[in-house]
Amino acid sequence: MEEKLSAKSTRFVEDLRVYLFSSGKKNEEIDDIIRELEDHLYEAESKGKSIEKIIGSSPKDYMLSLSDEMKTDYKGWAKYIPLLIVGPMSYLVFKDLLSGTLSYGILTIIGSIIFSILFFAGVMAALRYTASRQVSRKKEFFIFLLPAVLCMLFISGILLIDLLYPSPIIHFGVLGSSLIGILFLITIIIFSIWTKTAILPVTLLALYLPELALSKTSMSEMVQMVISMVITYMIIGTYLLIILRREKVKNSVKLHR
Repeated sequence: MEEKLSAKSTRFVEDLRVYLFSSGKKNEEIDDIIRELEDHLYEAESKGKSIEKIIGSSPKDYMLSLSDEMKTDYKGWAKYIPLLIVGPMSYLVFKDLLSGTLSYGILTIIGSIIFSILFFAGVMAALRYTASRQVSRKKEFFIFLLPAVLCMLFISGILLIDLLYPSPIIHFGVLGSSLIGILFLITIIIFSIWTKTAILPVTLLALYLPELALSKTSMSEMVQMVISMVITYMIIGTYLLIILRREKVKNSVKLHR
């Protein structure tokens, strides 16, 4: 039914889905509410009525009232917390695995876990904010940039403190490092299947595969660094271009229905 709605109604339905999802509601309940709302909106628009006749004058209040009526799926979201922690930490772990065994200060480990949780909470808050308000693309960009910058400042501060005032270091050894690497690899695969996107493994490969391959050559470190950087940007850029083209094809198909 969504393709038969006006652009304004379609945008509201999409924003509502994002708002409810980022509020921790069950996907099944979200789908049911979206389908029911689409029916009401389509019926109202076919009779020449405006979207405000269904949702009222404040989209934000309508979303909030719906969210309050639904139960938050704490149990369902809890099982994803390990994935959300391992995802960001995998960049650090795989980089260090290329150099040898793993060893981290306790403060760095705790700080990395807190960083992952804060970053996820910040992104969810940004999603709810932008979904419940009609903001420009420019403002939306800066809203999503805010949690990223704050979290990067946080983890940078943690790493700096751990460098100046070293905390006890845990050495994982060869076996421990191998097990952690396998665990992170499995988690990344699960994360990619869950999110239906390969952005995490593609980014990891783009960052570290060129560096690993070039380290086996006789080129100078400076040349290796430059070539590695170019290859990294090319891989990530190509992947994003493919995703963008797929989205354009999907949107084109929707428009011609």
